[in-house]
Amino acid sequence: MRALVNGSNIHYDLSGNSTAPPIMFVHGFPFSLEMWRGQIDAVAAEGFRAVAYDIRGHGMSDVGDGQYTIESHVDDLFALLDHLKVPKGVIVGLSMGGYIALRALERERGRFVAAVLCDTRSEADTDEGRVKRAASVRAVKQHGSTAFAADYVKMMFAEETFSTKPAAVESIRRVIARTSPLSIAGTLIALAARTDTTASLGKISVPTLILVGERDAVTPPPSSQSMKARIPGAELHIVPGAGHLSNIDNPAFFNETLVRFLKRVLPGS
Repeated sequence: MRALVNGSNIHYDLSGNSTAPPIMFVHGFPFSLEMWRGQIDAVAAEGFRAVAYDIRGHGMSDVGDGQYTIESHVDDLFALLDHLKVPKGVIVGLSMGGYIALRALERERGRFVAAVLCDTRSEADTDEGRVKRAASVRAVKQHGSTAFAADYVKMMFAEETFSTKPAAVESIRRVIARTSPLSIAGTLIALAARTDTTASLGKISVPTLILVGERDAVTPPPSSQSMKARIPGAELHIVPGAGHLSNIDNPAFFNETLVRFLKRVLPGS
């Protein structure tokens, strides 16, 4: 399905119980809603309503001019919720999706009844991180998305996943390779320019679940532990044996923890 959102067509997917409160899945960079397929199926099977979408420039959504910001991605999220006539829901964001979720919570906490923050952090990029992203922008412009995907996917998974789940790794590699270099470059710049949401963590008043891969080298567990210390009542679970894409590395643990949390915060759904 597609919706015209802020002048661009945004691709989205609806699954599960249409009368239940929605669980909004926001994917990471540079992936698509398909990274959430295992979680979409899991929550739908439990009677919840799953809403997932391709962030502008990713998956089957329009690329547009390639000039993105986290603010504009949050604008798209709110506009899609309005299009779907969703007054409130649960937001689930991984990595970049977590950055979008945190900024959305900072801007309009009243739109959410709970939050799930996965393999993400509240801090903005350091200067060193911005320099690395600038190098990645140059690389994808020079060598294209296929070469970028081959290097980037190496950072996403726990080492054993490459041998135990090669199809999952290859699926993610193909998603990245199909992403426009314009989108990858534009999103890297948006990530480098994002605001620091740490100061607002103490104002998050909805139930919050934090999940992070035990072996996540991109946003390691200390980043999640720091968020837990600042978000009132937040719970943290470290996903055993998982890297940055903890939902794919260890879906059994991830899904069980997610569903248990949803049953507690959305009783009777």
